[in-house]
Amino acid sequence: MRTVPVIGLPLAATTYQGAVGWILEHAASADRALAVEAANTHVAALARHDAEFGGTMERFDLIVPDGMPLVWAINRRLAEPDKLTDRVYGPTLMLETLKATDGRPEFRHFLLGGKESTLGKLHSVFSEKFPGAAIADTYSPPFGEWPDDEFERICERIRSSGANLIWVGLGCPKQEHWIARHKDHLPPGVYFGIGAAFAFHAGEVRQAPATLQRLGLEWAYRIAMEPRRLFKRYFTYNSLFLYHLVRDKG
Repeated sequence: MRTVPVIGLPLAATTYQGAVGWILEHAASADRALAVEAANTHVAALARHDAEFGGTMERFDLIVPDGMPLVWAINRRLAEPDKLTDRVYGPTLMLETLKATDGRPEFRHFLLGGKESTLGKLHSVFSEKFPGAAIADTYSPPFGEWPDDEFERICERIRSSGANLIWVGLGCPKQEHWIARHKDHLPPGVYFGIGAAFAFHAGEVRQAPATLQRLGLEWAYRIAMEPRRLFKRYFTYNSLFLYHLVRDKG
């Protein structure tokens, strides 16, 4: 799959169809853990600005453009007819993958992270939307510091479930660091850093309207919804993204 570097992050110039095809091909034959990230401007800027997170992202096997600014940056490097017409939005990628595995028992999903109540809602929503997609197991790890044996407990749950599609919703950058740090010791399968998708699909957080998403303004909507939690993050990393994008062009 062709990749295009955007402020140093190697982004796959792909569509939902291409990403899901890659995911299922590798999940079906995985003999090791592979990592997938849907990267927005926050992830891209953090990878460029923070050496530790940059090293973490180097361990990911597929990084798709979650944000429209990343799509626009990719398209500056592509000729027609290869230009992308849409992003590969993480929450939608999750739905498209579930849809593609509906009625295919060789694919089994594991939901890791979030509260028990959130996971219960997700299980109900996905079972209703995709009755033939196997949700093999869910697990809500303890809040705060994990006990020493927590990693082995999680691995055993994944192995016992037979899952080969593992959705990790621990929040960014914790989920990415966790996947990268343990990648060589995780059970085989495709692991996703999925961020807020759990809360979106469980109906706990509202997603931005489609029009704002297409205009690349989802960040503004989310700041309006959660200003105290998100203003500093978006202001800082959107500014860093623009700074590095302009600097790299020069």
